[in-house]
Amino acid sequence: MSSPCLLRTAPISQPRLREVKISLKSSSRDAGAVRSSKEAGSRPFTPAEKEAQVRVGVSSSRSRSTPPVHRALRAESRKATSKLQVQEHLPERNGTVLHIPLPSAPTGLSPFSSSSSSSSSCTPRRPRPSQTHPDLAPVLSSSSSSTSARSMKRARWLSYSTSNICFNSILDGRFRQLQDEREAVQKKTFTKWVNSILSRVGCRISDLYLDLRDGRMLIKLLEVLSGERLPKPTRGRMRIHCLENVDKALQFLKEQRVHLENMGSHDIVDGNHRLILGLIWTIILRFQIQDIIVETGQADQKETHSAKDALLLWCQMKTAGYPNINITNFTTSWKDGMAFNALIHKHRPDLVDYTKLKKSNPTHNLQNAFNVAEQKLGVTKLLDPEDVFTENPDEKSIITYVVAFYHYFSKMKQLAVEGKRVGKVLDQAIETEKMIDKYETLASDLLTWIEQTIIVLNNRKLANSLTGVQQQLQAFNTYRTVEKPPKFQEKGNLEVLLFTIQSRMRANNQRVYTPKEGALVSDINRAWERLERAEHERERVLRDELIRQEKLEQMARRFDRKAAMRETWLLENQRLVAQDNFGYDLPAVEAAKKKHDAIETDIAAYEERVQALVNISLELESERYHDSKRIDVRKDNILRLWDYLQELLKARKGRLDMNLTLQRIFQEMLYIISWMDEMKARLLSPDFGKHLLEVEDLLQKHALLENDIALQAERVQSASAAALKFANGDSYKPCDPQVIRDRVQHLDLCYQDLCALAAQRRARLEQSRRFWNFLWEVAELESWIREKEQLFSSLDYGKDLTSVLVLQSKHSAFEDELGARCTNLEQILAEGDKMIQAKHFGSPKIQECMDDIRRQWQQLEDLATFRKQNLQDTQTFFQFQGDADELKAWLLDAKRQTSSDDVGHDEYTTQRLLKNHNSLRNEAIKNGATIEMLSKQANALPEELQNTPDIQRRLKDVKDLYMELLTLADLRQKKLDDTMALYTIFSETDACELWMSMKETWLVGLEVPENLEDLEVVQNRLSALAQEMANVQSRVDDVNKAAKQLEDSRHPRTKEIKECQTRLNKRWEAFKAMVEDKKMKVDSAVSLHNYGLECDETGTWIKEKTRVIESTQDLGNDLAAVITIQRKLFGMERDLAAIEAKLTFLKEEAEQLAQDHPENAEDILARRRELDTAWDKLRKTLKDREDSLGEVSKLQTFLQDMDDFQSWLFKTQKAVASEEMPTSLQEAEELLGLHNAVREDINNHEEDYHRVRDTGARVIQGQEDDPQYQQLDQRLKGLDRGWYELQKIWDSRKHFLDQGLGFQQFLRDCKAVEAILNNQEYTLAHIDKPDTLAGAEKALKKHENFVSMMEANEDKIDGVMQGGQRVVDSNNLYSGKVQEKMDSVQDRWCIVLVYMSLPIC
Repeated sequence: MSSPCLLRTAPISQPRLREVKISLKSSSRDAGAVRSSKEAGSRPFTPAEKEAQVRVGVSSSRSRSTPPVHRALRAESRKATSKLQVQEHLPERNGTVLHIPLPSAPTGLSPFSSSSSSSSSCTPRRPRPSQTHPDLAPVLSSSSSSTSARSMKRARWLSYSTSNICFNSILDGRFRQLQDEREAVQKKTFTKWVNSILSRVGCRISDLYLDLRDGRMLIKLLEVLSGERLPKPTRGRMRIHCLENVDKALQFLKEQRVHLENMGSHDIVDGNHRLILGLIWTIILRFQIQDIIVETGQADQKETHSAKDALLLWCQMKTAGYPNINITNFTTSWKDGMAFNALIHKHRPDLVDYTKLKKSNPTHNLQNAFNVAEQKLGVTKLLDPEDVFTENPDEKSIITYVVAFYHYFSKMKQLAVEGKRVGKVLDQAIETEKMIDKYETLASDLLTWIEQTIIVLNNRKLANSLTGVQQQLQAFNTYRTVEKPPKFQEKGNLEVLLFTIQSRMRANNQRVYTPKEGALVSDINRAWERLERAEHERERVLRDELIRQEKLEQMARRFDRKAAMRETWLLENQRLVAQDNFGYDLPAVEAAKKKHDAIETDIAAYEERVQALVNISLELESERYHDSKRIDVRKDNILRLWDYLQELLKARKGRLDMNLTLQRIFQEMLYIISWMDEMKARLLSPDFGKHLLEVEDLLQKHALLENDIALQAERVQSASAAALKFANGDSYKPCDPQVIRDRVQHLDLCYQDLCALAAQRRARLEQSRRFWNFLWEVAELESWIREKEQLFSSLDYGKDLTSVLVLQSKHSAFEDELGARCTNLEQILAEGDKMIQAKHFGSPKIQECMDDIRRQWQQLEDLATFRKQNLQDTQTFFQFQGDADELKAWLLDAKRQTSSDDVGHDEYTTQRLLKNHNSLRNEAIKNGATIEMLSKQANALPEELQNTPDIQRRLKDVKDLYMELLTLADLRQKKLDDTMALYTIFSETDACELWMSMKETWLVGLEVPENLEDLEVVQNRLSALAQEMANVQSRVDDVNKAAKQLEDSRHPRTKEIKECQTRLNKRWEAFKAMVEDKKMKVDSAVSLHNYGLECDETGTWIKEKTRVIESTQDLGNDLAAVITIQRKLFGMERDLAAIEAKLTFLKEEAEQLAQDHPENAEDILARRRELDTAWDKLRKTLKDREDSLGEVSKLQTFLQDMDDFQSWLFKTQKAVASEEMPTSLQEAEELLGLHNAVREDINNHEEDYHRVRDTGARVIQGQEDDPQYQQLDQRLKGLDRGWYELQKIWDSRKHFLDQGLGFQQFLRDCKAVEAILNNQEYTLAHIDKPDTLAGAEKALKKHENFVSMMEANEDKIDGVMQGGQRVVDSNNLYSGKVQEKMDSVQDRWCIVLVYMSLPIC
């Protein structure tokens, strides 16, 4: 609805507000603002009007950010408006409402609403007289006199106002359209640029505004650009996680000195388009454009350009001389596409035919340049032709694209320059290398001859005859006179050749050649010395061998003479030993034995002569006599004859021994039979004993007799077995076998009869001993019982605690003895029962004794129990009295100590008193438990002793004394603490001041030395002083703390303590300031020295890298040359970056040192300028090398990429091939997560693998016959095998980890189930049997709860069992363990179910 008056208008809506931006004079705006403020103060605003005010404020703020073109149009609009000067006020505009007066009637004006339609049609309304605007009063008063004229003016003014509003609306809309288009181009360009960077790590974004919100891609982008590792992104998709990740990226940019104005992480997370574009542009400036530097001018007057200016200058330099190109900016100069094509043609003329391009066809030019750059150069297509061929191309987008060209061509030039300088040094060293090869060949041949000759001379395989040794000695003499002298001459020529090589290399200022280890002249001389030693040893060995062969010939002749004599003697003795004549009784056989022993003695004496002959033969054989075979044959014949004689002698002796042994066995059988007849007479005796001792004596005698019989058993068996040996078998038999068997059978029958008689007598004696032994033990036990009854019937229970304890000890010993006797009693009664059951002949007597002993034993046990109880009551009574008296005495003594006023006269005595007081206090606290124990002892006394006055009085006295002691102890504790704190303050203050005085004296006399070593010594001493100061600081803090404690307790010497504390703190602060000043001076001097050393090291480093680059100038462009270049320049970029960072640090250090040391400022800055000069030379050398490489850079890049990929492939295979076994669920999950991360890394490198493989295929295409390219082809095949093996290894490891995870999950669930089963088993094991009705009801309710809990846990147990079965069915590595665990859980569950089914009571 329309407004009723001029001052009240409808709220302005946001869409309409953008169409009514009218440019007015500043005076009109000020007047409108005044009127609006008055109107706002005269009435309250409606909610709609308040909303309109806020919205208009936003629009007005946007208008202030209008581009320059729009502001110019608005200025022209204001000029046109100023020409229409009318007396009434023009429409005014402020940040809230807009008033435009229009003619509506002859008598007044009516406003129109700012929310009218876009056609600016206005409906005049009649205002109320009371609401007429004050500024329009003159117009209204004069309207009646000149109505027609004013109507014409108002019509013209209304037409102008309407057209002005439409013009500004159209202009503002056009500006916003251009701004949106520019923003869209930047978004597209920046998105492609970001993807080109992220493609290096296998990542990609689709929407620049959305994909950067979580901060992950932003962190990866900065990591790729900077080459540094940023903090790991936070997991999660919540806003707080996104803000944290973006904060990490922005913090990294701030550390890189990137200025981010009015930009926070919330802007990126909220998707603010302009700020996101601004952030990407800032990153491009920092990491792509900032490092661009171009120098112009002469060598002595060089001018350096950097960043955007350098990039523009580089473009101008590269396109200079090309027609139709004049690059002055990064907008309109690139519209026709000629500049892009010119840049490509300048560096790669083979890719662009510049002559066919026409400036009139910009779309084709742009499309051609962009396609060539993307397809041939690998530069990402960041722009489309329609983005560039516009009225106002976006400067930032074009700069971003041009920077990509710059970096590509700069890298290409660097590789080209390096390729031309690789081979210069090779030509200069060819001739020297030939001489070196000659030296190495001659040295190798000579050393080989020496080694071979030494091997021949060291060969100790000599001829094994006198004639052969003589021939070898003659050949050795020929070697020394004929073969050796030419080689000695060759050794001298070799030394001359090495001297010539080294002299030439010194003359050419080359590194002097040193032969490899083993080919030095000294090595040859040492080898020659070894040759001469081997020669000397060869001569000595040959002469010794000649002497040895002569001795062997003499020894062989002596052997033949003695062998003939030994053979004759052996044959004669063989005939003598072959005769047998022994006799048929023992004396005859013994006589034949003596004769045979005489023959053996004679033959044994001859053995030494045979052995002497054998020794001669062995000596000849050991000395390798050439005719040793004949000697061995004759020696073997003599030994065979000797062995045969020994066999004959041994066989005759065996037959003789058998006859002698058989006769002796027959004699032994006669002796045994006589002894057995005597024993039978003794076993038939009728005496079995009349008391225990006699029976024992008879048993001992019978045992001796049985032992004798048992011993005779072995004698009988041995005699029988020995005799039967002669009757059995097919060997020699000295007697008839039947006679032997008859004698053995008779001997066995006699022995069996004797054993039967012995067993019968033993059984009778055992029964007699058992009866008499039972009667003796019963009598002994009865005597002991009567003795103990007399002792325990005594009424003596002691007169004091000591006597009671003695009696209790005796009673305890008696109880122990009673227990031991009880066991004896049980054994006696058991023995009697057994005898009665066995129907012993004394059973009635045994039963009577058993009844009597049981009765006496029961009486003794009752008497012991009664006496024990009386002794315990007496002990408790006396113990209470003694403990109460002892504790009371200690409390009185402690009270005396705590009542003392002595607090010590110094720190040591106070500390000792405080320690003693703490010990006393701790002991008093412990005695509180003693008082409680006394109360318990009193309550434990019998009732007749518990209520005695003495017991109650003692308890009351002890408790009163204890409470009084605690009160006195607290008072004395406070006094001692205050005194100790006072002494500590004074002593610590004196100690600290004394220490500071000593250190101040040292610091005053300490001068800053000029030598670096002395500076380091002083610096170390200051560091040690800092450690000491830390200890002193703790002591000062302790003093302040103690002073505060005494001040709070209002100590009488508070003022003195405060003064001491203040003096110490002031002295300490002054000392710290002195130390800090001295440390700053020393550190500054050390920094100055270190600056010089670092400048020297950096200069040497730069020169070394310059020489390395220059050494690659003369290498070729083939594959071998590229590999050589790559090996020499490996890590060059990393080293240059490190050098540049070092130079930046030294520059800042130089500026700081120049300020700190103005007297050395000129020298410091001069050193920095020298480094800058060397750095410029290094960069120029590197740039020239890059320009000279050209196409070789691609091959080098490919080799580098392949090396990098193979390195990554090896590391990844090593990581994936790990056999680490997960031992917990967390570890299994972590290992699986790491393994999945490896999978992601493999996927990210898949593109690199295909790129390297395809590039390699293109490189080796057409080069199949080149050995170097064949080797490269083998490396590519190995790369394929490694890639596929990595896939297999990863799958195998993934399967293994999945099984491990399943096993660990099962163990986790199984632990939970076992905990449930443990609780259930514990509950079932601790069910008490109720003895009341209430207890039974409570137990029943508890059992019902337990059953319901089991039913609830049954599903968990079934789930675990099913999960375990799935693990077993999947053939898991741990199936056996899982099955065992399942069986264990199942068994325990069944047991719980069985227990649960049992009744409660």
